[in-house]
Amino acid sequence: MPNPNGPYPGRQLFLGTTFDGKPCFAYLVTGRSPESRQRKAVPVENTVRIGPLGDTPYDPLRHYTAIKYDNSTGVVAITNGIQSEAIYEAYKLLANVGTPPTKGLLEELLESANAEPDSLHTPRIGGAIIPNKGNPVFVVGIKSHTVRAVARQVQPSPDWMSGISTYKGNMDNPEPTDPTTPLSKLECKANTPHDIAQFVWDISGASNKGEDIRVCAVSGIYHNNMWSLDIINKH
Repeated sequence: MPNPNGPYPGRQLFLGTTFDGKPCFAYLVTGRSPESRQRKAVPVENTVRIGPLGDTPYDPLRHYTAIKYDNSTGVVAITNGIQSEAIYEAYKLLANVGTPPTKGLLEELLESANAEPDSLHTPRIGGAIIPNKGNPVFVVGIKSHTVRAVARQVQPSPDWMSGISTYKGNMDNPEPTDPTTPLSKLECKANTPHDIAQFVWDISGASNKGEDIRVCAVSGIYHNNMWSLDIINKH
């Protein structure tokens, strides 16, 4: 099974549930250039950060907090950049005060972040899972350079995940994903964080100029009031 967003998805996230109904997510990072491949995912407290190798200088477009979670509320935010903290804090606040979470909040936060200020105007993508007292809410969204941010609430079914990528998948000529296109679907018959990460990693094998574009895959499952994560790094 190939990656549903093509050979070069850029950065990509999926939200859904395992076969037995546990909330889960997957996050993939790929890179065409040597600089974008010189990264790894590192767990730091309740976050996973995409950071440099060795003494590579910090770059805010390549190095960022991709995932942040809270075991007490079960809230997790998954993004490709600076918007992680805002999405996490906003949905955690709603969970703590008992306000129903909505996709409109994600739209506003992504719209405020705007697209990345790079040559491709890489879209900002983001997702959140809010357990919502046993009735989990899954939201995913994207903000491109020319279209207002669009967010959707996902209705998961067992073994299926829904998600989005920054690019349409063309290796030679990357194009930002159009926010108005439907979410991609991924059938993932995996029930552990490691198996989910391995599945996403395996279906995403592709090369550019002879180099494997995969950087890392991160996944998580929420069970017994705790997020369990797994990370696969190229380096």
